[in-house]
Order: sequence, then structure tokens, then C-alpha cells
Amino acid sequence: MGKFVIKKGKDDQFYFSLKAGNGERILGSEGYTTLPACNNGIESVKSNASNDARYERKTAANGKHYFILKAGNGQVIGNSEMYETASSRDNGIESVKKNAAEAPTEME
Repeated sequence: MGKFVIKKGKDDQFYFSLKAGNGERILGSEGYTTLPACNNGIESVKSNASNDARYERKTAANGKHYFILKAGNGQVIGNSEMYETASSRDNGIESVKKNAAEAPTEME
């Protein structure tokens, strides 16, 4: 089972990552100024992850593939790592859908 991990960055902002059961990072956040705001971001991932329309599938200039998860208002709530293939990226999306809803949260 996956889990959300919250870290405080050197910039004093809070960041979360959704990690798959194997420990691989499958989604990361932008910085939040407070821990409650970071937790709200996690809740937003949980509520939006199952909706395929919330994912933007992208290809970077270097040809690698990635995705962005957006809330209903269009705000970015998470982005993926870079993947070599579109099918790997799509597997990453399926992993977020599978892991996010029930994932516990821990501080690192």
C-alpha cells in the first residue's frame, strides 16, 4: 500500500510525496507555507485521484513523459516524475489512482 510522506524543505515550506508500496515516488507537490495547507493538498489528491479527467498527460522537450494532477478548479496539486514511455506514465497514473485514496500520511 502507498503512503503520503511530508517533508519540510530547506526553504521552510512543506512538501508531500505519494509513494507506491515499493517506496517509489509517484506524485509530488509544490511547496506549502504551513503544515495544515500541505495536509489540505493531500486531501485534494485523495478526492481527485480517481477522476481520470483531472490528469494532464504531457511530454517534455526531452521526449520524456509525465503527468500533472489538477483539482476541479484547475489548480495543480501534484506532478509526476519523468517516465521513458507514455505507457510507463499511464501506469504511474493508475498507481496514483490505486494508492491515493487509502494512503496514510507520515512526517519524515
